[in-house]
Amino acid sequence: MGWKSRGFESTQKGTVSRRSTILLCVGCFCIGMLFTDRMWMVPEAKGISRLTKFDDGKMKLVSDGCDTGTDGQSDSRNILAEVSKTQSAIQNLDKTISNLEMEIAAARDLQDSILTGSPISEDLMVPELTKRRKYLMVIGINTAFSSRKRRDSIRATWMPQGDERKKLEDEKGIIMRFVIGHSATTGGILDRAIEAEDKKHGDFLRLEHVEGYLELSAKTRTYFTTAVALWDADFYVKVDDDIHVNIGTLGTTLARHRSKPLVYIGCMKSGPVLAQKGVRYHEPEHWKFGEEGNKYFRHATGQLYAISKDLATYISLNQNVLHKYANEDVSLGSWFIGLDVEHIDDRRLCCGTPPDCEWKAQAGNICVASFDWRCSGICNSVERLKEVHRRCGEGNNSLWNAVF
Repeated sequence: MGWKSRGFESTQKGTVSRRSTILLCVGCFCIGMLFTDRMWMVPEAKGISRLTKFDDGKMKLVSDGCDTGTDGQSDSRNILAEVSKTQSAIQNLDKTISNLEMEIAAARDLQDSILTGSPISEDLMVPELTKRRKYLMVIGINTAFSSRKRRDSIRATWMPQGDERKKLEDEKGIIMRFVIGHSATTGGILDRAIEAEDKKHGDFLRLEHVEGYLELSAKTRTYFTTAVALWDADFYVKVDDDIHVNIGTLGTTLARHRSKPLVYIGCMKSGPVLAQKGVRYHEPEHWKFGEEGNKYFRHATGQLYAISKDLATYISLNQNVLHKYANEDVSLGSWFIGLDVEHIDDRRLCCGTPPDCEWKAQAGNICVASFDWRCSGICNSVERLKEVHRRCGEGNNSLWNAVF
């Protein structure tokens, strides 16, 4: 009885143990499945969370870039606007260059047609080119504030006045102006006197230049630069205000050289280089011309000379680098010494006063200009100019009948 009872209890304990083991296994399996499921989903959830944040960041950047109210959009628009302006400027510049090239080509063809005498094609008659009148010559009469009487003596003799001067421009293509700059005191009494005189006669060319005897080289340079900008002429002439000029004879003389692009016409000389201080025509840079006692290179005397359009244009384009010597005629000659310029020495541009110019006129060889060498002009020109004009002038009809 006792034995059976212990056997039953032993059997019952074994049975409980097996059930507990099974339940334990099942419980462990369920717990393991639950745990495994949770552990599997956490990384997936975290991964999704991180990807969402990254994507949100990217979307925010894209959104920010498209936001019309942000600084980035404004900067982008400004850059695009500048690029557009630059492209437009480049296109306009290309068009301008193209137009200029066409005009230059047309101008060359037009000039060739005129020089060769061949018919001018209508294609060459570009409106921008035909608007500017072509003249034979521009005569600039160099004068000073103190030379009112000299100017009046010229107006009374060889320089046409009023309607005749306008007719000279329209029919003969000859421009004539007294050339003067400004005083050191702008708007002072000297400038006002010139303005009043110009209002009366209308025959001045005012330069952006301060007058002064030691500034004649600069004045000459400025004159040619200004004249070539204002008038399109074959020749540009510089004349002193104390000499006599026969305008018709001058025009006929220059017209013979019309086909020469680089021509320098005057009475050529080669005077001594004066190194001594205090003397007239002293050359401070005498050492550049060699040893003492040397002479200048050949150049036209300053009373009257003429240069072709291309040379006047050369002066205009290079005015800032052209060296100025003490004497303006030397300066002009130095500007051409290294160029392929034809120097024409015509002694009719420097005749003497009567009886010299009178004898030549009677022999049919009328002088272009007359003056006294010892005075570098006509001595006492205000008193003597009328007499010189009467005895050596070409006559009233010669100018108007001249064919250039």
